[in-house]
Amino acid sequence: MREIVFDTETTGLSFSGGDRLVEIGCVELVNRVETGRTFHCYFNPERAMAAEAQAVHGLSDTFLSDKPLFAEKVEELIDFLEDAPLVAHNAGFDFGFLNGELGQCGRPLVAMERMVDTLQIARQRHPGAKHTLDALCTRFGVDRSHRVLHGALLDAQLLAQVYVELTGGRQIGLTLVSDEPEPIVTQTVASVVRPPRPFAANAAELAAHAAFLKEIADPLWLAEA
Repeated sequence: MREIVFDTETTGLSFSGGDRLVEIGCVELVNRVETGRTFHCYFNPERAMAAEAQAVHGLSDTFLSDKPLFAEKVEELIDFLEDAPLVAHNAGFDFGFLNGELGQCGRPLVAMERMVDTLQIARQRHPGAKHTLDALCTRFGVDRSHRVLHGALLDAQLLAQVYVELTGGRQIGLTLVSDEPEPIVTQTVASVVRPPRPFAANAAELAAHAAFLKEIADPLWLAEA
C-alpha cells in the first residue's frame, strides 16, 4: 500500500485568517517502508512572515522572496500525492492549509477520508503521555539530534519513522511482499515418521553385562523384601 507522510510550515496558524503555506515536505511509503522518493518545496507566500512563525521554522521573507508560488508547483505536488492516504501529525492543521492553497488555485480539495492523523493514533495508543513529534521520537528511539528548527521535509522523515512504530514497528519492513500468493505447505504424519532403530544388545554385550552384575556386592535387586 502506498502512503504519503507529509508536513507543512506556514506564516501562522489560520489560512482563513490570511496565513499561507510556505513549505511542504512529503515522504513516500510503500507497505510502511520508505522508498526514497520525496517531494519538497518552499513557496513565496506573498505576505510578511509572522515573527512567531519564523522563530519556529527560521524561514524569512528574504529567503522566501525568490521561491515559486504555490500555484506554480501545484501540479507537481498533485502528481506526487496521487490518491494515496496522507499521514500528518495534527493532520487537521496541515490539511487545512493544503486544501486552502488547492482551493485558491481552483484545484480539487483532498478528501478528508484520506487523512491519517498520527496525533490521534498516539493519543489512543499512549493515553496520558506526551504526543509531540519530539516526544514520540524519544519514545521510539528515532534520532532527532539534527532537528534544530522545524522543517517540513525533515519533520516528515522523522514522522515516517514514528508512524511505522505507531502502527506495528520496524518488523513490518522485514516482510517480503509479493504479488504471488504464498504456497500452502502440507505434510502428512507418515512423511515425518522415521522407521524404528534396532537397540537390542548382541550376545557379547549381554555377556559383558552379566559379568559386571556378578561383581556387585549385595545388589539391591537381590535384597529380601
